[in-house]
Amino acid sequence: MRVVAKVGTSSLTDAAGVIQGDVIAALCDQIAALRKQGHEVVFVSSGAISAGVAALGLASRPTDVLTLQALAAAGQPRLMEEYGHNLARHGLVAAQVLLVPHDFADRRQYLHARQTLVRMLELGCVPIVNENDTVASDEIRYGDNDRIAALVAHNISADMLVLLTDLDGLYTADPRTDAAAELITDVAADDPLLAVSAGTTGTNRGSGGMASKLWAARLASWSGVRAVIGPALRPNILVDAVAGLSVGTAFAPNDRRLPARKLWIGFASQVDGSVTVDAGAYKALIERGTSLLPAGVIAVDGDFDEGSTIEVRDPDGVVFARGMAVSPAATVQAHAGRSTRDLPARVAHEVIHRDDLVLLPH
Repeated sequence: MRVVAKVGTSSLTDAAGVIQGDVIAALCDQIAALRKQGHEVVFVSSGAISAGVAALGLASRPTDVLTLQALAAAGQPRLMEEYGHNLARHGLVAAQVLLVPHDFADRRQYLHARQTLVRMLELGCVPIVNENDTVASDEIRYGDNDRIAALVAHNISADMLVLLTDLDGLYTADPRTDAAAELITDVAADDPLLAVSAGTTGTNRGSGGMASKLWAARLASWSGVRAVIGPALRPNILVDAVAGLSVGTAFAPNDRRLPARKLWIGFASQVDGSVTVDAGAYKALIERGTSLLPAGVIAVDGDFDEGSTIEVRDPDGVVFARGMAVSPAATVQAHAGRSTRDLPARVAHEVIHRDDLVLLPH
């Protein structure tokens, strides 16, 4: 089995941001156990910025991008030193992998990243993945390492994604503020989880939160990958999750897997603009899976080109889909709201063809 596991900053560091060596040691012991069972493991680890804060003796985590990037540069070697030392105890070699948005947004680079990661696994390495915060220009991060872990799982055709957190799993509400919150142990592939209230942030040391883990688990399910959200500090959490035991919240893989092209459009490519549609077009896209026609467009934002990935918003402005534009923004704007029979001969009849349209979990 090919497994991608991710651990967040709040689970790896103490309140001061200092890396907890015993936590990494325990995780590496489990990685080694999985390797002995014949599994391949890619490990996504946050913590570089927080480790940099502690290494430089700062009283708190700064907020400006340049300082955060400098802290990531100081903290990443310390993070890898811990993984390298602890994996070496088991005769395993840690291989550092630093990713940036371009590695997912550019199709050629996306495939190259896959080839490199797969080759590392073939050589027996344990890839330790983190975002390259030192050079990332999109406000320090692509999104968060939960998203990166889900994209990596799809990229390398993983069988399982394990997202480790400081909670026991996904709850019906935030258990830290709601005593009535209940743990959700299993989520079906088509369960919209409309009753779940997931917080956007966890601690002031991390950047994710349960909402990002829920998003990542949904992406994994759409990729045909089984996902588990579980407690990082639970003994043997990785080994038990891979064995199929009940730990945290398990997300069943969807049988109706999106093809790689659509997953790339929906979750990995760079967004260059958006269109807003009327109620009729929204219903047709959601219920009938049609192409988006100019007649249904009521607003155009951004200066996108033909072939660009754009978001599709409902009449309330909520993003519910992504797709690849058939025409540039100026053409879409000029013919928005016009029926197909009124379009000039050389103007495409679709804004987004249904084969290039992806409905997003929302």
